[in-house]
Amino acid sequence: MTEQNEKKKCDLVIIGAGPAGFAAGIYAGRSGLDTVLLDMMGGGGQVNIIDRVENYPGVPDIDSGAQLADLMRKQAEKFGVTVTFDQAERLEPGEDSVTVHCSGTSYEARAVLIASGSRHKPLGVPGEGKLMGKGVSVCATCDGPFFKGKKVAVVGGGSSAVMEALYLTNVVDHVTLIHRRDKLRAEKILQDRFLAAPNQNVLWDTVVEEILGEDQVTGLRVKNLKTGESSVLDVAAVFIFVGLLPNSDFARGVVDVDDWGFIKVDMDMRTSHPRIFAAGDVRIRSARQIGTAVGDGITAAVKIQEMLDTETPKREFEKSA
Repeated sequence: MTEQNEKKKCDLVIIGAGPAGFAAGIYAGRSGLDTVLLDMMGGGGQVNIIDRVENYPGVPDIDSGAQLADLMRKQAEKFGVTVTFDQAERLEPGEDSVTVHCSGTSYEARAVLIASGSRHKPLGVPGEGKLMGKGVSVCATCDGPFFKGKKVAVVGGGSSAVMEALYLTNVVDHVTLIHRRDKLRAEKILQDRFLAAPNQNVLWDTVVEEILGEDQVTGLRVKNLKTGESSVLDVAAVFIFVGLLPNSDFARGVVDVDDWGFIKVDMDMRTSHPRIFAAGDVRIRSARQIGTAVGDGITAAVKIQEMLDTETPKREFEKSA
């Protein structure tokens, strides 16, 4: 544990600067709450790796997820939210506050909103860890251009996988989509666009058994689940989109989570602790969409404001210099 050398007090700490965190910050800032928004990467979360946003109401087409995240950050800062580059390490509940311990600083807040999002689930096959960043990737928009003119594979069947595969058809020579079932789960419009691309194919009912290569990906050993037949697919890279895991380790033991670690909440985004709320991809039953994450953040901010307004007597928190 890193020794704490500074302690600050505020009304609300938001952990995670994705759409849920930014939306909550905007509403909390407008309500006059002294709000600190913590994020190790500076903001955006999974939105940053989206190539194009076209399903967010009122924004029919925006160049990138990172652009939308930047607009959200500026709007939150406009209303006085302090966006801080830091990572929550553990939570310490008190009688009428919760302390968020970070690396070198701790924040004592009257309420905490966990909006820390999620991370990509690994395949868990040989070669994956060794070759991460050497042809194994979870971000097509980040790493796809490195493989221009080459053959690549995408693993997964949901909207994220198909969206990234579609992007790659415009960047690389050929894209093979590997899916363990015989039907994709992605939005139909994404399926139609990808399947219409001339430089794609789909390996149905197929799983990756091993990622091949020493210093760089050279191929995949794949297995057809119906026939049991294994074969080698020659590719220069593999992009993995097989699900998400919650970034909730720092909160376990303080709030209730499900078997995967997703935080349990009620309709008001309240957790099992009265002063801790959760919103966005880190909570149970999230739709994992920008719009729903924003709605979660707004709901949480409104309910936090109501809770703090009804406290009697209301505790005065001094702002630390």
